[in-house]
Amino acid sequence: MIASPPSHRFCVAPMMDWTDRHDRYFLRRISARARLYTEMITTQAILRGDRARLLDFDAAEHPLALQIGGADPQDMAECARIAEDWGYDEININVGCPSDRVQSGRFGACLMREPDLVADFVAAMRAKVAIPVTVKCRIGVDDQEPETVLPAFIDCVAEAGCETFIIHARKAWLKGLSPAENRDVPPLDYPLVHAVKASRRDLTIVINGGINDLDAAATHLDVVDGVMLGRAAYQTPWTLAEVDRLVFGEERATPDRWDVAEAMVEYAARRGAEGVPLKSITRHMMGLFHGLPGARSWRRMLGEQARAADARPDLIRDAAKLVGQVERAAA
Repeated sequence: MIASPPSHRFCVAPMMDWTDRHDRYFLRRISARARLYTEMITTQAILRGDRARLLDFDAAEHPLALQIGGADPQDMAECARIAEDWGYDEININVGCPSDRVQSGRFGACLMREPDLVADFVAAMRAKVAIPVTVKCRIGVDDQEPETVLPAFIDCVAEAGCETFIIHARKAWLKGLSPAENRDVPPLDYPLVHAVKASRRDLTIVINGGINDLDAAATHLDVVDGVMLGRAAYQTPWTLAEVDRLVFGEERATPDRWDVAEAMVEYAARRGAEGVPLKSITRHMMGLFHGLPGARSWRRMLGEQARAADARPDLIRDAAKLVGQVERAAA
């Protein structure tokens, strides 16, 4: 396998409404080494909004990257400075989201058409911070020819100082497809991303899109520097349980699902004391016991009871015990 900076060897994608601080803390209980990303936050939200609500995280979440979206180099640079002061390990520029809201703000995937502007972002941000500034992009948009556009985009942005590119190996269709359809309908072109790495071995190239398990990840890690999982990491989070051992080569025992559940009881108690509803935490944990006989009982118990205003963290422990009972009965 290609030697690469271990911090990007395995990453969990930024996902709107999913990778909030509670989900990231949960995933960190499963893998100590996977690199985690926030949901995308716009520059205007950071500059004008409630920064503590938007940017706070638990120290256990490191290594952690903040993904931002914006259209003005100076705003991007100021947000990068704020992120570094807040303690993030990386700032990632969103050049991949195809939603209408993002397009109207002139950021996201439409920036594939403006590599010079993205290069200006990178240059302005790097002038303000010492932590890495990275880019997450598509292979092209609409009628662009990816074989031409993607290498030219990367050459331009790399010239400004970006050394790490996370490439979702699909085009984005800005008209005619919804954001959800853009995650599935455009065909994947893994060979193109592999070719980019072959031609730019000086850069860290991370591949994203359609990678659902560690076996699939391993095939890419023979060619590129890192892989990024999205929905698979969220919906079947136990996929991360072997990441530290198989991807990073650590002699670390595979975590226990019930230990993870117990750790989340303690976390939910701490957050609950700050006014966080239990359902805001448990909604990310539905896939913890995926594949086990008691998984349905776990989902039903959390889904039905965590919504109550008086739901307590012990509900997580009780639901985990129920899974164990069902599993033993099925053995």
